Amino acid sequence: MKKIAIYGKGGIGKSTITANLSAALSKKGYKVMQIGCDPKSDSTKALMHGVKIPTVLDQIKKNGKKVTLKEIVFEGYNGVLCAEAGGPTPGIGCAGRGIITAFEKLEELGAYEILKPDLVFYDVLGDVVCGGFAMPIRNGYADQVFIVTSGEMMAMYAASNIVAAIEGFGKRGYAKYCGLILNSRDIENEYELVSKLARETKGQIIGVIPRNISVQNAERLNQTVVEAFPDSEMAICYRDLADKVMEV
Repeated sequence: MKKIAIYGKGGIGKSTITANLSAALSKKGYKVMQIGCDPKSDSTKALMHGVKIPTVLDQIKKNGKKVTLKEIVFEGYNGVLCAEAGGPTPGIGCAGRGIITAFEKLEELGAYEILKPDLVFYDVLGDVVCGGFAMPIRNGYADQVFIVTSGEMMAMYAASNIVAAIEGFGKRGYAKYCGLILNSRDIENEYELVSKLARETKGQIIGVIPRNISVQNAERLNQTVVEAFPDSEMAICYRDLADKVMEV
């Protein structure tokens, strides 16, 4: 089982990219599981055709210790297994702690052993790499980490912070930093800026996702680009990125 964490600044487009990677790899014959680790709980929305699935935290609050795997893991597009960690009520509680609780519950229920995915994606908020948000890289859940960024200053600043966190935990044999995914914002000298960041973080640019209206059009249909427009240039782009991610 290959376990990959996709990190990035809030709003950088990591959930869209992760969902399209999940869809693309499922079409290549892999059994894929995607776990949303953002309090917004919308990572798997496109894979679930717009349905916002119950989160692990919501189900724990509702059913306590009686929670079953079927109540927290749902089958989405082309068999992709979808789960959302969830978060506390805005302004109350710790979102990071929510992720820890969700991960512990999935492990307690034997999710990986029972469902047997070939590949697990953790879609993780990366603005602040606190204890909870660092779970995929801190506790051995993820083997590899890819960071989504643009050439915008705050996105690159967040990426640098995430790399620093990975390096700290990497010394203990946890997840490996495998490179950057450039989600283009069409700013001046964007590729050069992100290339410089890649050199400074001792990484590489794994792939470049151009700005394209088909992404928004697919979102309006509550689908991934891979499902909605399988023959489009963007779908090909996501499939190529999926191949590169699997080759690293």
